Amino acid sequence: MRRAVGCVALGLLLPALAACGGSDGPSGAPARPPSSSVGTASPTDEGKPGGDAGDPGDDASDLAKAAEDLARATEQPTGDIAPRDGDVLGGDISWPQCPKGMGIPQKQGQGLPMPLPSAEYVVLGLTNGPGFTPNPCLASQVKWVKDNDKLVAVYAVSSYPDAATVKDHGADGPYDASTTLGQLKNVGYAQARFNIGTMAEVGLLSPIIWIDVEPVPVFEWSGNLKANAAVIEGVARGYVDAGFRIGVYSTPSLYARVVGDFDLGGVPEWRAAGQTSRAEALNRCGADWSIQGGTAVLGQWVEQQRDLNVTCPGIAVDLGQWFHRFT
Repeated sequence: MRRAVGCVALGLLLPALAACGGSDGPSGAPARPPSSSVGTASPTDEGKPGGDAGDPGDDASDLAKAAEDLARATEQPTGDIAPRDGDVLGGDISWPQCPKGMGIPQKQGQGLPMPLPSAEYVVLGLTNGPGFTPNPCLASQVKWVKDNDKLVAVYAVSSYPDAATVKDHGADGPYDASTTLGQLKNVGYAQARFNIGTMAEVGLLSPIIWIDVEPVPVFEWSGNLKANAAVIEGVARGYVDAGFRIGVYSTPSLYARVVGDFDLGGVPEWRAAGQTSRAEALNRCGADWSIQGGTAVLGQWVEQQRDLNVTCPGIAVDLGQWFHRFT
């Protein structure tokens, strides 16, 4: 991911939000995600959506607004994390690890197992599938991370909005709400702010937010790759404007299936390998599996109902760039 990391500390009003990572590498993020090649679309037939374009994000989470303001003014180091040699095992969890029956009807918790005791870090999912739906047991998962002294980072699934969501959030951002693509970017921006607010509510800290770009069963992306890319562009800017580093989680084929050749600027990458092995997950760190030209940070594979992760070569020497330590 990218440049110097802004951090969030919500003081007496809110829990601290984002901690700065370690040293900046040559793969630091740009100050803002690059403009996409997405052209200007005509306004929607329904006219200007709701929201308040004069105050970007005004209808979004108040927690996210406070986080954004403080991120610009506060910078703190993350907890000390000793450098490691070789690769380091971790895991990732989200709503599937919630108790059965918990969550939105389409994405009910499955009671899947928590990470292995040998996992040194956990990447926590912020959403219950699509955007604007919080992981229903995130607070208990944060507690588990603290109780087990694991390093932590976060990821969030991004999704394509329905018409009602565009109407609600199409002006909640810095883009021109008189165009269809501008509205979609603003919806992505609002998704990011919603997720930042979710973090604040449970006192979750992370130096980076991984943007999950892949098909979302039940909540499908559109068939228009430029429209999909507009949402992701807005999501990325929403996090960066709030002081977070960003990265992308996907595979080359899934990423292209959703957003085509849209370039996030070579942000760092968390690469999925599927139901396979640690060896194959490490293989995904290679140049052949680049998603959009960024540094390979993590490889992920699935084994015995767990999402397992391994750091790519060279990453373990400075884990503070990618994870927070609560203790």
